[in-house]
Amino acid sequence: MQDIGGYRPAAWRIELGEMTRLAAPIVLTQLAWVAIMTTDIAMIGRLGADALAGASLSLMVFFLGYVFCFGVVAATAGLAAQAYGARRPRQVRRVVRQGLWVTLVLTLPMVGVFAFTESILAALGQPAEALPAAGLYMSALMWALPPTIAFAVLRNFVSALSRPMVALWVMLAGVPLNALLDYGLIFGNFGLPRLELVGAGIATAAVNAAMFLALLAIAVMRKPFARYAILARFWRPDWRQFRRIFRIGVPIAATMLLEGGFFIGAVFLAGRFGAAVIAAHMIAMQLPHITFMVPMGLAQAATVRVGQAAGRGDAEGAYRAAWIAVAVTLVFMTAMSVIVLQIPQLFASVFLDHARPDSAAVLALAATFLFYAAFFQIADGVQAVAAGALRGVNDTAVPMMLAAVSYWAVGLACSLSLAFVVGMEGSGLWLGFVCALTCAAALLTGRLRRLARRRYLPAMAPAE
Repeated sequence: MQDIGGYRPAAWRIELGEMTRLAAPIVLTQLAWVAIMTTDIAMIGRLGADALAGASLSLMVFFLGYVFCFGVVAATAGLAAQAYGARRPRQVRRVVRQGLWVTLVLTLPMVGVFAFTESILAALGQPAEALPAAGLYMSALMWALPPTIAFAVLRNFVSALSRPMVALWVMLAGVPLNALLDYGLIFGNFGLPRLELVGAGIATAAVNAAMFLALLAIAVMRKPFARYAILARFWRPDWRQFRRIFRIGVPIAATMLLEGGFFIGAVFLAGRFGAAVIAAHMIAMQLPHITFMVPMGLAQAATVRVGQAAGRGDAEGAYRAAWIAVAVTLVFMTAMSVIVLQIPQLFASVFLDHARPDSAAVLALAATFLFYAAFFQIADGVQAVAAGALRGVNDTAVPMMLAAVSYWAVGLACSLSLAFVVGMEGSGLWLGFVCALTCAAALLTGRLRRLARRRYLPAMAPAE
């Protein structure tokens, strides 16, 4: 990881400080978002294995739609950062405005698709006992998608201006609000009706809508965001920016779908082994999902820092920021892997009511899966941050192809062989995760290194 312009310790120390300052609130925002979803899973788990399995299947369908929409609007992070680095405020505004247009175009049809979740899961051969719960949960959860994606666009905007703290404060306010609404609407507390799975979905949708409106109010009325007037002439199209978001964002979305689809597909494969395996799989995924929020936040920070440097025409600074993010991720995820190996049963037990007869089997499976999670976390973090850095220079098409190889050639082959041919069932699926993520990390860091050697920077859009 040698600096393309020569190793200068002072420059690397400065970049480390800037990266940390930007990444810390983004990471905490990601963790707060996960806390909302983890709260849902923890409380739904009290309703039994069938309810947890059904909700988990609905979440997988929801996340497929979410990942695609989020991936497309992720292009606004790099584009807004590049425009900010080039000191083009009007272009920043147009990127954000068209990002919100893209949100409407993508999410409203996706909500319509979500209405058929129960039929989709039945066609995929999922356990019949989990399907009614899946349909109930999604009937309310699906309305969380539009405000969630719109919030992501605004979060990219404030992060591109190196002001991610405002999104963090909004998200932190949403965590206890969601927990209170969950507790009230799932179990019928605080004088609210007992709606169980539907209540969990209503709580999540309502909280996401409130967070979007709060961040929008800040972006419109508070300095330094107000000067960008992101809602000015909102209905005026800018087709060049609109197409550019899709041109850069669709490969990002495809990359995320290739990765997310691989992991979500594993849930459907786990369904072939029964509801207990699905429940254990979803519980085990919570811990690596939580730790992954740090590299995911670092990836977003890398996109912004690399994009800002690219907008200034500073290739040395761009790739220095990229390698700093990769190095920090490597250190953090190594430490997390050691921790995961120490607490598998303790962590899994949080999600289960031990008075229920099906809890012991689910706990044993979840602890086994967490053992494998300790071995894929490092590669998972590195591949995510390398991909985020590449987005900062608008390099999205090649990473998409590398993801296809890693997850659907290497990973799927390993998972299917180990789970069904060797007979390892759920454990085989998790060993396939290790193979896929290791391959992705190697290929994406190789791509980043090649671009760094070429001093590659994207061409900026013409000045407005």
